[in-house]
Amino acid sequence: MPLILGTNSIKDTGYDVANSLRFNDGSSDNLLRSPSSSGNRQIFTFSAWIKRSAISSSTTYAIAYFGATATTSGTTVIRLVNDALQVYIRDGASNKLLTTNRLFRDVSAWYHIVVAIDTTQGTDTNRVKLYVNGVQETSFSSSQYPTQNLNSNVNTSGQNNRFGVYADSGGSLESYYDGYMAECVLIDGQQLAPDQFGEFDDSGIWKPIDVSGLTFGTNGFYLDFENSGALGADVSGNSNNFTVNNLTAVDQSTDTCTNNFATWNPLNVNDNMGTFHHGNLEYETSVSSFRTAFATFGASQGKWYFECKRITGTSFAIGIISLDYKNRTKNVSYIGGAGDATNNIGYMKDGNTSIGGSETSGYASYGNGDTVMVAMDIDNGKVYFGVNGTWGNSGDPTSGATGTGARSFTPSGETWTFGVSVFNSHWEANFGSPMYSISSGNTDGNGYGNFEYAVPSSYYSLNTKNLAEFG
Repeated sequence: MPLILGTNSIKDTGYDVANSLRFNDGSSDNLLRSPSSSGNRQIFTFSAWIKRSAISSSTTYAIAYFGATATTSGTTVIRLVNDALQVYIRDGASNKLLTTNRLFRDVSAWYHIVVAIDTTQGTDTNRVKLYVNGVQETSFSSSQYPTQNLNSNVNTSGQNNRFGVYADSGGSLESYYDGYMAECVLIDGQQLAPDQFGEFDDSGIWKPIDVSGLTFGTNGFYLDFENSGALGADVSGNSNNFTVNNLTAVDQSTDTCTNNFATWNPLNVNDNMGTFHHGNLEYETSVSSFRTAFATFGASQGKWYFECKRITGTSFAIGIISLDYKNRTKNVSYIGGAGDATNNIGYMKDGNTSIGGSETSGYASYGNGDTVMVAMDIDNGKVYFGVNGTWGNSGDPTSGATGTGARSFTPSGETWTFGVSVFNSHWEANFGSPMYSISSGNTDGNGYGNFEYAVPSSYYSLNTKNLAEFG
C-alpha cells in the first residue's frame, strides 16, 4: 500500500480545528438529540469532517441519522456502506439511495462531507447534492432521488438526531460508527454549497474555515467538541445540545482535519490478522504467531517520538521500520525478526533489541501495564527505547550522532515509522492523541501531543503539522 499522508491537512491552514470526537463501535458510542419544535423539513444542509478507523467491505457505519426511534417515512441517514458513501432517504414505503461508486478507505486522511437537500426543487438531481472535500460527487452506483416536496424527519419535532448510529425498522440501534468526527454542522432552511464550510488553499488542498458566522436556523447546530465536560454542546448559539452516550472526556481528541495524527493502519498489517479499536490506537490479536501493525504515515528525516502501553500479551516487540521495505517485501514477520535485514529494529519484552534476528541485551524488560517509549532519530540513524520514563542502556536521545545508548540503523533515504508486533497480545498506542487517560501530560517542542513522559528535546509527535516542518 502506498504511503498516503492526510492530504487535506499537511499544511498550516490559518484556521485551526482544536478537537474531534473519537467514536468506538465496540462501546456503542453515539450522540442523541430530539428537537422540541419543527424547522424546515424540506431544505437543510449537513456538514462534517470524518476520519475513518474500522474498515470492512461488509459492514455499514452510520455517520448521522435523522428519524424516529425506528426507520419510518422521512428518515434520512448519511452512512458508509461497503466503503462507499451513501445518502439514504425513506420516501413513503420506498428507499431512495444515493451511493457513490468511489470508495473511501483511506484511514490516514480526513474527509469533508456535505449533504445539501432541497426537496422543493423541480429537477430531481438538485434535491440532493453530495460533496466530498469541496467537489460534488456525480458518479453513483445507485441514484434515486426523493419525490418533490418530501417532508423529511430532519428538523422535525420529537424526531431523533443521532451521530454514530442508525435505528433500523424495528428500532434496534446498529451500524455504529468507528472513527473520528469534527466540525459537525446542521443548517436548517438553506441548501448550501461546500464553500460555506471550507476552501481550497493555493496548493489545491481542501481545508476548513470558520463556520461560526453562518445562519444555522431553528434546529441548526454546530458541534466543535471543545468542551470535554459537555462533548455534545452546541456552540451555534441555539443551545441545541446533544446527549452523550458512552463517550467520555478521553474520547475528545486533538487529531483533527487541521492537524492529522498518525494511528495504526489496519490496511497495512501482515495477513490482516488482529483487531483495531478506539480510533486505530488499540491493537490486539489472539493468534499464536506474530502479527505486525504499522503507523499510517512516517518520515524520511527528523526526530520522532511515541509511546505504547502493553495491556496483556505472550510475546511482542515494538520498534521502527522502513515503510518502503515493508511495501517491497509485502510481509514482515515481526519487528526485528530474522530475515528482515537491517530495515527494522525491535525491542523485545525480555529487554533485548533485535535487528534481522540478531539480538543485543542492555535494555530493561517490560510487562503488563508498562509504557514503552520510542525515540527515532532518522537524521543520525539512531533509535532509543525506554520504559516508564527511563531510557534503556543509559540512553540519551539528545546525544545526536554519538547515539549514547542507541541502536543504529541506516536510513537510506527511505520513509521510517513506528510499528508493533503482537503474539496473542494487546497494546494501546499514543502517537500524541491517546485513547487512555494521561496522568502527567507532556507535549513536544511545538506544543503538540499529550504524552505520559517528557518528550526529548528536538523530537516531535508524528502529525501533519510537524511533518510539514521537519519531515
